[in-house]
Amino acid sequence: MLHFLLLPIGAGGWSPLISDAYQRLEVDLGERTKITAVATQGRYGSSDWLTSYLLMFSDTGHNWKQYRQEDSLGSFPGNSNADSVVQHKLQQPAVARFLRLVPLDWNPSGRIGLRVETYGCPYTSDVVSFGSDGTSSLVFRPSPGLEQKSKEVVSLEFKTMKNSGMLLHAEGQHGFSLSLELDRGKLLLLLRQASGPPSEPRRLASLGSLLDDQHWHHVALEQQHSHLNLSVDKHMEKIQIPLSVGAAQRPDFFKENFHGCLENLLYHDLNLIELSKHRDPQTSLQGNVSFFCPEPTSVAVTFPEPQSFLQLPWSTSISSGTLSIGFQFRTWNKAGLLTTFDLPQQKGVVWLYLSEAKICFQIHEAGSALNDGQWHSVDFISRHGHLTVSVDKDKGGVAHATSGLPVNVANHIFFGGCPGEGQKQECRNPFEGFQGCMRLITLDNQLVNLITVQQRLLGNYSQLQIDMCGITDRCSPSHCEHGGVCTQSWTAFQCNCSDSGYNGATCHSSVFESSCEAYKHNGNTSGYFYIDVDGSGPIKPQLVFCNMTEENTWLVIQHNNSELTRVRSSPGVNQQAVHFEYPAEEEQLLAVIRQSEHCQQELSYRCRKSRLLNTQEGSPFSWWLGGPSPGRVQTYWGGAHPGSQQCACGLQGNCVDLQTEDSGLVTHKGNLPVRSLVLGDVQRPGSEAAYRVGPLRCRGDKNFWNAAFFDKETSYLHFPTFHGELSADISFLFKTTASSGVFLENLGIRDFIRIELSSSTQVVFSFDVGNGPREVSVYSSVPLNDNRWHQVRAKRNVKEASLQLDGLPVVRQQAPADGHFHLQLNSQLFIGGTASRQKGFRGCIRSLQLNGATLDLEERAKITPGVRPGCPGHCSSYGSLCHHQGRCVEKDNGFHCDCNITFEDSLFCLSEVSAIFKPETSISYIFKEPFEFSRNSSTSPPSISSNMPPKGEDISLSFRTTQSPALLLLVSSVHRQYLTLLISRHDMLEVRYKLDSSQEAEVLRSGGRSLADGQLHSLHIRRLTDSVSVQVKKSTSSLIGTALYLAGLGSLGYSGCLSVVRFNSVSPLKAALLHPNNSPVVISGPLVQSSCGSAASANPYWFSFLSSPLFCSVTPLLSPGFCHVSVYFLTFFLATGIIILHFQFLTTNSCHQIVIEKGSRLS
Repeated sequence: MLHFLLLPIGAGGWSPLISDAYQRLEVDLGERTKITAVATQGRYGSSDWLTSYLLMFSDTGHNWKQYRQEDSLGSFPGNSNADSVVQHKLQQPAVARFLRLVPLDWNPSGRIGLRVETYGCPYTSDVVSFGSDGTSSLVFRPSPGLEQKSKEVVSLEFKTMKNSGMLLHAEGQHGFSLSLELDRGKLLLLLRQASGPPSEPRRLASLGSLLDDQHWHHVALEQQHSHLNLSVDKHMEKIQIPLSVGAAQRPDFFKENFHGCLENLLYHDLNLIELSKHRDPQTSLQGNVSFFCPEPTSVAVTFPEPQSFLQLPWSTSISSGTLSIGFQFRTWNKAGLLTTFDLPQQKGVVWLYLSEAKICFQIHEAGSALNDGQWHSVDFISRHGHLTVSVDKDKGGVAHATSGLPVNVANHIFFGGCPGEGQKQECRNPFEGFQGCMRLITLDNQLVNLITVQQRLLGNYSQLQIDMCGITDRCSPSHCEHGGVCTQSWTAFQCNCSDSGYNGATCHSSVFESSCEAYKHNGNTSGYFYIDVDGSGPIKPQLVFCNMTEENTWLVIQHNNSELTRVRSSPGVNQQAVHFEYPAEEEQLLAVIRQSEHCQQELSYRCRKSRLLNTQEGSPFSWWLGGPSPGRVQTYWGGAHPGSQQCACGLQGNCVDLQTEDSGLVTHKGNLPVRSLVLGDVQRPGSEAAYRVGPLRCRGDKNFWNAAFFDKETSYLHFPTFHGELSADISFLFKTTASSGVFLENLGIRDFIRIELSSSTQVVFSFDVGNGPREVSVYSSVPLNDNRWHQVRAKRNVKEASLQLDGLPVVRQQAPADGHFHLQLNSQLFIGGTASRQKGFRGCIRSLQLNGATLDLEERAKITPGVRPGCPGHCSSYGSLCHHQGRCVEKDNGFHCDCNITFEDSLFCLSEVSAIFKPETSISYIFKEPFEFSRNSSTSPPSISSNMPPKGEDISLSFRTTQSPALLLLVSSVHRQYLTLLISRHDMLEVRYKLDSSQEAEVLRSGGRSLADGQLHSLHIRRLTDSVSVQVKKSTSSLIGTALYLAGLGSLGYSGCLSVVRFNSVSPLKAALLHPNNSPVVISGPLVQSSCGSAASANPYWFSFLSSPLFCSVTPLLSPGFCHVSVYFLTFFLATGIIILHFQFLTTNSCHQIVIEKGSRLS
């Protein structure tokens, strides 16, 4: 280790005469040195010290390169007094001869003052230079006796000013070759097939950017079998390749070789440059090759700020009539002023500027896509009033204009911008300032000496960095994840996440849920959904079908043949193999199976004279392959245990000699999915066989309900350190009755990350990545300690931090453009508490995911005192998903909606139960517990059953029909009491009640438009003692009529649709359709379930029935057509506790008023 004491303490230190932003200290170390650390002090015995500075290095004293600790962090913290030493170890050692220290800030009560020390090691190297002829190369052919090693290693350093050229080419086995090529300043690893006609190379990797900056860059290739690691500077990419790298030679298909210098070119332990110097027979040189590295003479200048400018003196004679300006520039910005000068004779101004990445000169433009970070040349020439602007020597375009007078310049020309306000205005700039680099500036074909400008001997400038190009590529490596496209300006980058399935500033977070279970609890019903099983992880989203019609939610993945398929024998083929292809990728399939609580796949085999297992030596005739690709051989069949070599019937002990079918479910997750069948014994005469492999079906999400309950503030769970250096997303659900507590904390030496409930209405996400503590807070208008589930999503990346609570708007905080961005943690991750055991959380945390990986809280809670696995009580949060009075039922992991007491069905009691009836259709519903009464009793029996309210009924239904007359409902008893609901021959609704056999029936008859018009109508009838109300609903208002003591009816047929039938608390139609085997119903005639009573019906003019028909339109809605359907016939008949229900009807979109006509009878 070398220690350079550059400014000894006794000397007092360095302090410039003027303390301003243009000072610098340059040090010559005498030779190239590997510098590992820098230490600073203030000036001895003074108030002079630096508080921050930039560090730059150079091999020649020109073409400086700024050192950055991280990709975007350029400045170093300095001192806080004159005596203490502040040392910075360089994350990546720098190799240079010259060191430059640029003061940024200093003690405001003093001046710039500095003592500096550097630490490092001697550095030796061998260098070779390749000329600009495009044919120069060094070829290495290993001797036959060279020992073959299991790992191939090639490493080198290179520097160049040319952005394209072949750096390395290696021939391999099987006619393949690998090439390392520079392309527009990026290093590409390409794979080619040498044999056969030339083809487009396959790109294996792309690393680095702006590598044509004439600075040394390190490259290493390490290959072991088909695995290869490519490193460029401090970035590495792992690659899978199908060949082994061998001898290097010049390919015929590449047009131009590398132009620049190589250093320390090593193949294993062989120094190829040293071998070439000594003319080793394994090496040969071609073209213009030398063993030293010439340095360029061009000087670049950086315009880092919009206010930067360079002013140069320039004047032209009127008599010459010609002038020319030339320069090269590179930038990421689409707009900015390049140069401007006055035209005193014309009293005008010339502006040459970038607009939409094109060169613009007044109204003329040339070039395109000039904000690509590459060097572009610009030439402006005026000859006798004819103006020409060319880009990239005419390759990028040419623009022309004509001036009435010769163009001449009187005093100055400005590049990049103009002086700011308060300075003498000799420049006007209506455009944005230029941010980028320029070099090779010429005025009238004379190269401007920028070093003289830097020494303040020529022109003027502000906020420039001379003798360096400070451009950085913020998109290399790209921080945009999951295929997001990176674009950039001089100060920032953006990610376009379109069509990636991810969102956020860096396309980190998935826009899809992780399972069907998660979609269900968002209120979705069955359908196709994209799921992303690992959230922000590397596994891509996949399209699956989520079946939510049962209590369990099933995820279904089809394959290419799930139908029953006959095995067709082929002559001479004893076995037939069948392969199943799944639309999901391998890692997607395995992740779904791993995440699910249960998976299954039907495996069926039907046969005659085709044996599966019964060979004499015990080996099977047929088998199947399942599990991770390509699958493992399985000799058991559906319904049996793995390894049992049995069928389902063998396990159950009920096989017969003429067994013709074996079917069952494969449920062992390690053997799923089924990938192939191998079927034998199908060649014998009379043999027949058919197989069916069903789709993969999985239910349950082990991650979604994974929860832990923290019953003390001092209790917590701990996990390994969270690694989210560049991107971190954390999501979880919590419920609590406490007003505060820490959900999560992970500490580093200085960095940390924490999420906490700071009050009953506020969640805070705080962190520090080296720029000082930062907080993102979300406030809720409702208390969060209501013992209901609340969701938290916290994200942090190199661009921003964000926090979202439930469905509230996302709160974001931008990250500093040039600050630290690596989150460096080293302690354990604490859940539900902190390392100090203070401010712990009391309550439940569920489904905790960090960067897409779910932490197993339940498993850790089983062995942790003060923490219990699981957390019941989900209906308080999800009960609102159960509609139409469906009852939320708690489960250990989740809940389900009990729709038995509703007239609805489906996952959340949403689907209306409807059926199509024909005249011969009927349903009888038998009440199991009728009132006990004696025939000789003087007490009258109840109207219907024990389920109804005392002395009353509550009946609702919906119907549509075109038949009239038609019976909708009949209730009668042995005591000659009855209730009827029917459509009259005049298409009107009639309701008849008779509760007293000694009086005439009372009739309620509707008026208005027809009800037998094929449209959906909803009825609601309520009776309490001697008061009856009838409501007919269609849209948005209602008319209600009342009658006393109704009676009398005949019998009619019915054809139409009936839906959502409810009699008090009984849903007879639902029982008949969905539970006919365990409900007291008898069905006669054809009964077909249909969506005829639903708003989702194919007829766009059908209206859905609402459970509480409170409103109905007074003005009829006219339909352009009718939809004729068969509906439903339901009759109530009461006799000794048995009620038979018959309905039939079809209706309109009209609203009708119920009118009362006492004593009227149905004719």
